Amino acid sequence: MGRQERERKVHRPLRRAGLEVVPDPDAAAASAVPFVTGHGPEDFVGGFSHAYKTPRLIERLNEDWYELAVSAGLFDHRREFLVRLPQGTRTHRDAIHRVNFGGAAPWVWTRVRLLERWDVMGRGAQSAFLGVYAGHPGFSMLALDGSVYISASTGEVGIDVYAVRVPVGRAGQMF
Repeated sequence: MGRQERERKVHRPLRRAGLEVVPDPDAAAASAVPFVTGHGPEDFVGGFSHAYKTPRLIERLNEDWYELAVSAGLFDHRREFLVRLPQGTRTHRDAIHRVNFGGAAPWVWTRVRLLERWDVMGRGAQSAFLGVYAGHPGFSMLALDGSVYISASTGEVGIDVYAVRVPVGRAGQMF
């Protein structure tokens, strides 16, 4: 896939959601960082859950995600962080389908900057790169220094978002 195709199919939808992809000189190293597969209760920083029937669901999800991201320390001073995206131009929806029905798509960490106007849980999830539909997010985010991991998942009755501290070098966690 070429640079123009990735710009059109991935970067533009993310920009509409308020996430600007930042060229990262350390992209190869960031792409090698695995996602958090386990954590203990002592690592839990915070989180929230909302049922699908929650009034103003997307607005509430966005407000609570931002508050959690700020309090947990996801953003650096430029409001940059890493988001885990399917490699190439596959959407989150397609990647999940491939995992469930064979042929799992590789994922890569991509450096992004949160813009002034953003809608991670609405337009971001609707883009199918940060979820499956608006109000149905599914994503993993990581602080640039690897200290905080935030995950959002869409369940049977609602959405769950949690943050954990990720001590660098701790067995079973990051590296």
